[in-house]
Amino acid sequence: MRRDIFQAIADPTRRAIIALIALQAMTPNAIAEHFQTSRQAVSKHLRVLTECELVTPEPHGREIYYSLHLERLQEVDHWLGQYRTLWETRFNQLDNVLSTLKNPKT
Repeated sequence: MRRDIFQAIADPTRRAIIALIALQAMTPNAIAEHFQTSRQAVSKHLRVLTECELVTPEPHGREIYYSLHLERLQEVDHWLGQYRTLWETRFNQLDNVLSTLKNPKT
């Protein structure tokens, strides 16, 4: 089943897993140590992330290490980029209003 990347990152646990393995590849057991949940639950999250090609499993002996596939996150960045300009413009306008209110004579 092919899942949508946005569906995958909608879950806070999956986002936390992404943050963990962004630093280094980890086994499901090592990932599970960071959560108050079972290894099976972590494995289900890893399956979703793998189906979305956000993580890549790589066998090393008897262990499987999961690493982040950064290129897939570019899809999220690209989608957010269309709104980034809008947010920046509005924040700049807010900064100008606040500066004017703070220093009315300038």
